[in-house]
Amino acid sequence: RSCVRYQGGSQDHSVQPRPSRHGTSQLRNVASSDAIKKHQKSLAAWFSHQPNEERQFGPSFSLDAVHVDPVIRESSLEQILKPSPDLTIQHQLQQSCSQVISLQNLFDVDACGRQVKNVVLYGTVGTGKSTLIKKLVVDWCHGRLPRFEVVIPFSCEDLSHSHAPISLRRLITKKYQHLRDVVPVLGTSNLKVLFILNGLERLSLDFRLAGTELCCDPSEPVPPSAIVVNLLRKYLLPEASIIVTTRPSAVRRIPGKYVGRYAEICGFSDTNLQKMYFQMRLSQPGCSRESSVGSSSGEQENLVEMLSRNLERHNQIAAACFLPSYCWLVCTTLHFLYFSRTVPPSQTLTGIYTSFLRLNFSGEVLDSTDSTKISMMKYVAKTVGKLAYEGVMSRKTCFSEEDLQQCFEVEMKTESELNLLEVFRSDVFRFFLTPCVQPGKEHTFVFTIPAMQEYLAALYVVLGEKKTVVQRLGKELSEVIGKVSEDAVILLNIISKVLPLRFLPVFFNLLKIFPRYFSRLSGKGRDAIAHTMAEELFKEEDYYNDDVLDQINFSILGVEGPMRHPDEASEDEVFELFPIFMGGILSRRNRAILEQLGCSIKNLAAFEIAKAMKKTVIRKGRRGLPPSELMDYLFFLHEFQNERFTAEAIRSLRTVNLSSVKMTPLKCSVLASVMGTTCHEVEELNLSSCNLDTRSLRILFPVLLRCKALHLQLNSLGSDACKEIRDLLLHDKCVVSSLRLANNPVGEQGAQYLAEALAGNRSLTHLSLLHTALGDQGVEVIAQHLAENQHLQELNLGYNSLTDTAALRVVEVAKKHSTLDKVHLYFNDISEEGKRALHNLRMDRDGVRALVFLTAGTDVSDYWSHILSVVQRNLPFWDRERVLQHLTLILQDLESSRRQTANPWRKAKFLRVESEVKKMLGKLQHGTL
Repeated sequence: RSCVRYQGGSQDHSVQPRPSRHGTSQLRNVASSDAIKKHQKSLAAWFSHQPNEERQFGPSFSLDAVHVDPVIRESSLEQILKPSPDLTIQHQLQQSCSQVISLQNLFDVDACGRQVKNVVLYGTVGTGKSTLIKKLVVDWCHGRLPRFEVVIPFSCEDLSHSHAPISLRRLITKKYQHLRDVVPVLGTSNLKVLFILNGLERLSLDFRLAGTELCCDPSEPVPPSAIVVNLLRKYLLPEASIIVTTRPSAVRRIPGKYVGRYAEICGFSDTNLQKMYFQMRLSQPGCSRESSVGSSSGEQENLVEMLSRNLERHNQIAAACFLPSYCWLVCTTLHFLYFSRTVPPSQTLTGIYTSFLRLNFSGEVLDSTDSTKISMMKYVAKTVGKLAYEGVMSRKTCFSEEDLQQCFEVEMKTESELNLLEVFRSDVFRFFLTPCVQPGKEHTFVFTIPAMQEYLAALYVVLGEKKTVVQRLGKELSEVIGKVSEDAVILLNIISKVLPLRFLPVFFNLLKIFPRYFSRLSGKGRDAIAHTMAEELFKEEDYYNDDVLDQINFSILGVEGPMRHPDEASEDEVFELFPIFMGGILSRRNRAILEQLGCSIKNLAAFEIAKAMKKTVIRKGRRGLPPSELMDYLFFLHEFQNERFTAEAIRSLRTVNLSSVKMTPLKCSVLASVMGTTCHEVEELNLSSCNLDTRSLRILFPVLLRCKALHLQLNSLGSDACKEIRDLLLHDKCVVSSLRLANNPVGEQGAQYLAEALAGNRSLTHLSLLHTALGDQGVEVIAQHLAENQHLQELNLGYNSLTDTAALRVVEVAKKHSTLDKVHLYFNDISEEGKRALHNLRMDRDGVRALVFLTAGTDVSDYWSHILSVVQRNLPFWDRERVLQHLTLILQDLESSRRQTANPWRKAKFLRVESEVKKMLGKLQHGTL
């Protein structure tokens, strides 16, 4: 049947007059003219332009450099109209490979051998229609599409805004002035022209003769929609080729007899295409903006490798990346997580998701033929947002068909609402929801990207869509009464001048009380939004999860090493991004973008929500939070982008404990940015075991200056980092009084930098260099500069492989120091002779205490419990064999000293300490400590 139908304007060529030789010569002249070259140059500049969101990937980023063609499958009108049993994009994988067609072959002859002139290229939101058209135009501009001599793209959105009659020739020269010398020969020569009509769903077309008259003259002014109809009818410029892009719901607007080929964009239906896209996108030169090219390229390669391995597991992220748009979101999120270096970070996570929605929806209405003209994003917020919010509240990510019906169909009352739902299911549904790939849950739906559920739930709440029946009726009644009362009062004020009806205006003035009362009621609703944000942000059951940035990282790259199967659902779903997105959506920039998408959040509403948050969020933030939860709180303040609010919240934080949080450059930037809103001194900043490096210290430098107690132990900080610490301690605004650098590979060179810092610092009183690989040389350098310091009170040099000479040298210097009264020297290689010498010095000292062993002559040291607690805390990071040797020596020393004393009280003390050491030795030998 398809062989005998009218194939998209493919006409009998014998009817058309053959071009003369003069026409052919004219064609050659036109094809090689400067006009077309200028047109190509202009188009290339316009279509190569990338949105601001793409500039983060480096200056070398271009469409040519990173484009991967999606899979295009030849289709038919029958297949389009036939209901699909499976809504997932994975269903497209089951299609026959013989149906796949390349972009360059779209205008090849059809199955009946007839030349195709009209092609309809359709796909759901996010499959890459617009990007594909951009690439098609750029290819033609660079000579990679020789089939056509002139390409003329039109935006149907642009055409939809104009209803004034205009001729085709005038329309072309209006949009592309370089073609004014080419336009006169259109229709009079066999010039190979390709018209591109992008986004046909924006236009209302009527192919009936009664609705759109026939027009074959390119010079005759007609409405733009009539030009499009007659081009597709092949009544106007019948030799021209046309490619139309549209969403599935609008395919039927063009009668099938005018279409030569239907082609569906199926996205990246092969994981190899996904990997190719990630490789090209994340490996762009300059992507990381780092001066160290080697290290940055290595990090990029590592990211691509980890992402590829996670895709090969065929979990939910692989299903999401069938949509090229989500591949973009994954790359952008990874770039945000790994290559954010500036303070403050140039982006926010909420901003990435908001921009992602703008790139895909750009303020489109759901159905241009519907009278409500509701924006697609507004419809999504009302329906999918409701589903997302109910899932967050019930802590579930999988939804049954009944759940979908409850959110989408329960309030359907009119024909218009049902039509909108049909368009949504056809065009948008697969963008947000896809069948779960987890075994046993194939008939349930999940959000394509988990974080999108939390974003839409946040948008649903902030937009005020979560209303009770009373609130909805009250709003409608308030608007009606307000309008009626205003009009009526004006009218009756006029009439009352003639007739004595003074009581009626009083009555209508009373009606105005209701809108005022309702405004107070809506204020209560904003209090509820702030309360919801605070409750979700500080949920105690989420206190000991990983911070949200690590959660996002794991969801994209997976977790290396033994773990549960990636498709297995966790026992308890976590939604810690939900309140953070709520705060992020309220930022001025995101509200401006959402306004473009048809989701308006007024300035007054944002102000009142922020005001209500001060009573809840800041008050709860003052409580002592676990490190990961505190990081989430700081990230929330960064996303909120409200400097005054952040400053007030940060002033209440005198102690910041982020120990064991993996402080990536992004987290360091967030911490520096948030803490930088105030200039108050911080009593304590704990960054122990946070994977800090030299780059991290540079980012945090302004924050570290203001911290009195600074914990930097267990961070692999070497000599380069010590150089940064030296600059920190020598800064005239430094207030650091206690610095812990235990268990860092400081080494001799690092000791040199720290010694220089000690000589010039005026604030430091306590310095811990426990287990920092100083050796005798390093301690000697410190001892040389120690005399120049006048403020240090305590110095810990334990477990640094010191011998008798170095230990005696540092204690001799400490004796002469004006303020230093305590030196830790335990777990060093000090002999019995050295121990006795140190003991004699200690007996002869003037205020210096050297903590070397658990014994002090024939008595137990006053610091034995302190020394053992230090050993127990650091055992996971020390050499166990060496610790065993030291503990054995300590035990022998205790037993020897106990035998030498006759005092029963001292013997009892020795036995107590011996028992503690024996317990520790036993646990250490059995591996239970």
